[in-house]
Amino acid sequence: MHAAIVGQVLEHLNGRVWLYPHDPDPDAIRPSVAVIADDRGSVLIDAGNSPEHAGEIQAAIAAAGLPAPRWLVYTHHHWDHTWGACAWPDVTVIAHSSAVGIMTAEAERPWSHRYLHDQVKVNPKLGPSFRARALAVPDWTGFKIVVPAQTFDDTLTLPTGVVLRHVGGNHAPDSVLAIDSGVVLIGDAFYPPPYHQRTQEDSVDYAMIKQLLSERHAYYVDAHSPPRTLKAASMTL
Repeated sequence: MHAAIVGQVLEHLNGRVWLYPHDPDPDAIRPSVAVIADDRGSVLIDAGNSPEHAGEIQAAIAAAGLPAPRWLVYTHHHWDHTWGACAWPDVTVIAHSSAVGIMTAEAERPWSHRYLHDQVKVNPKLGPSFRARALAVPDWTGFKIVVPAQTFDDTLTLPTGVVLRHVGGNHAPDSVLAIDSGVVLIGDAFYPPPYHQRTQEDSVDYAMIKQLLSERHAYYVDAHSPPRTLKAASMTL
């Protein structure tokens, strides 16, 4: 059984951007979560993969003395980026407009360990994702999927100056970037589709990577890897 990394601290990346690191264990499916600090209220980029994960991030924000989040941005609708949202009080949840229908349908599913087990029996390709969900949410009391309250289509600049930009892509049609302080927070945007939807022809989106590198951000952060400088990203992405 996977043992989650707990007690991590926020790492200052650049300017106003802080990062709660991803879990390097691929079976955990625990992405990084970013905090863009501002006295008017911080902007949280992704919610964590569960209420427990969100609680750890909340403790790290408090320990760092950063302002509490006022806005929560989903980089895309996948569970590991959104399932912690029900543990974040007093935030406005923001996502691309195409996420609403997807997440409304997800919210209507009868999530429980029994449901996860039964779905894997029907489609074994769901196994890695659904096993990770079962470990992430040991208790479903009070759990709910939070549908975004505010949406946008192309770009959105938040009151604190954080820029959101829809890029879509094969991984998720609602993928958005968050840009601030020379950092581009990519989520999973250039990844291939999730395992249970992937074909042998699917690969990373090299055209998207090329475009992002041409913009010459100081740091590139995808949700399941350590941050990369522009130089490192140009060599490894």
